[in-house]
Amino acid sequence: MAPLVRRSWSPRGHTPVLMQRGRSRRKVSVIGALVISPKRRRVRGYFRLHPEANLDGPLVLSFVKELLRTLRVPLELIWDRLNAHRGEPVKSFVARERRRLHVHLLPPYAPELNPVELIWGHLKANPMANFAPHELAELVEQTDLATCVVARNQPLLRSFLEHCPLSLRLK
Repeated sequence: MAPLVRRSWSPRGHTPVLMQRGRSRRKVSVIGALVISPKRRRVRGYFRLHPEANLDGPLVLSFVKELLRTLRVPLELIWDRLNAHRGEPVKSFVARERRRLHVHLLPPYAPELNPVELIWGHLKANPMANFAPHELAELVEQTDLATCVVARNQPLLRSFLEHCPLSLRLK
């Protein structure tokens, strides 16, 4: 739960002090998706928080199933090469859902092509910067608030898409 420390302002002669609990390894894992409407008019962010968990195949699979239930349209997923994305539970589900779900993998080691990676960087460097929670519940609450704010911000979500050199045009 150590914060990403960023430059801040304080009165002259008063060095800001950031209090944190030492050596805490507690965390919140976040899975997210950027969804672009077929006519490119809207962009939405969908996020799910998993306190004290590592993302694995079953968690990724439940997120994808929830997206399919929520959106009720065919999905084109563009994924990085995280093992959880390529594991057996996800692979077999994608094979069964070929009519509604198409998966495209990004090249290896290409985070600059992934707009969701830009969201994580933005969250850590802006709303979550210098945030040093004492309890896991505080971290979960602040992360949930920050992801909700980003999910509703159309210009910000569009900026993440425009910043990536990945072409998202349909063939």
